Amino acid sequence: MSTLRILVDRGRCTGIGICESLDPDRFEVDDDGSLVVHDDTVADADREATIAAVESCPARALTLVGASAE
Repeated sequence: MSTLRILVDRGRCTGIGICESLDPDRFEVDDDGSLVVHDDTVADADREATIAAVESCPARALTLVGASAE
């Protein structure tokens, strides 16, 4: 599989934290509500949790780029 990368549209991100609850090793919402992505490169072993987090974002602030996410 090809490498996937996470892109964050900071203008859309509302800091709700659904991504953090689904993939806490990768996403973190700081005290000020800003999103921190600990690693924007998604390894094959991590894809399931990361894809779930990206697809669950109610603000549609997260995007995977690269190979197909499916």
